[in-house]
Amino acid sequence: MVAEALRRDVRRLRAQVDRYGRAYSKQVDSRGRDEVPDEATQLAYRRLKQLQTVVNHIESNAAYLLGSGVRPGGERDDHLNVAQRILESIEAERERLYRDVHDGPAQALANAIFQIEYLERVAERSTDQRPLRTEMRAMKEQLRESLESVRGMIFDLRPPTLSELGLAVAMRTYAAEFGARYGMPVACDLSESDTGLLPQQELAIYRVMQEALQNVHKHAQATNVTLEWAREPGRWAMRCTDDGIGFDLVKAARRKRSVGLLSMRERSELIGGSLHVRSAPEQGTTVTLLLPVTMIEGVARE
Repeated sequence: MVAEALRRDVRRLRAQVDRYGRAYSKQVDSRGRDEVPDEATQLAYRRLKQLQTVVNHIESNAAYLLGSGVRPGGERDDHLNVAQRILESIEAERERLYRDVHDGPAQALANAIFQIEYLERVAERSTDQRPLRTEMRAMKEQLRESLESVRGMIFDLRPPTLSELGLAVAMRTYAAEFGARYGMPVACDLSESDTGLLPQQELAIYRVMQEALQNVHKHAQATNVTLEWAREPGRWAMRCTDDGIGFDLVKAARRKRSVGLLSMRERSELIGGSLHVRSAPEQGTTVTLLLPVTMIEGVARE
């Protein structure tokens, strides 16, 4: 009797979620597939996705308890895989931050300490202040450069509020700051129309753009850089193109710790997108992130 009541409750719950899904699907169809979803539609999508996940778990566990299914675990394994990928991406970014701090501000501070010790010896042995002043000016310039490096890292770690500026304006602001910092102007072609994307999706796109430009600065030896953000049929696309030295994709894929590419690929996949890299030695590089906009409409039909 208890088992039959449980079956009825689970079937009733599934029927309610299915009705919600059909109502959502009907609402989306009435708006048209090309229309950007408004805030209410996006909220309905998130709630539907949550309900579908919950009811799947309930059905799986109920089937196991009633003896008509296998022990739940498949979805748990999927969640563990996603969590592992997130942790790997976090560790990759920590390693990159470690290298940036070690090669930049940490090295500058170590050099400053050596210079101060040298100045102390000069001051003790000589009454001529000219060498002392020369070394102090050099040290001040070095510390000023280190300060600019730290400010740049802070800017990278703390992006502007995308909800206030909009993704395109935030990308343009970063590209301008990047060009001023490294003397490498970035030509921007950015659509400023409302994306209709979720905040975490926009943040991931912004982070991929950051990493792509940082790779240009560190590896490309480029003279021209182009950043594009555009709505294409059925998707949004972000492209970062440079005319630098390029690299061998096959060799890069064999490297165990290609941190930048790993971080960009993980971020793209975790928001439902895909990352594509086109490059060859002496032929420049293009990094493309593609994010389908039809996935919101398709969830209700899964």
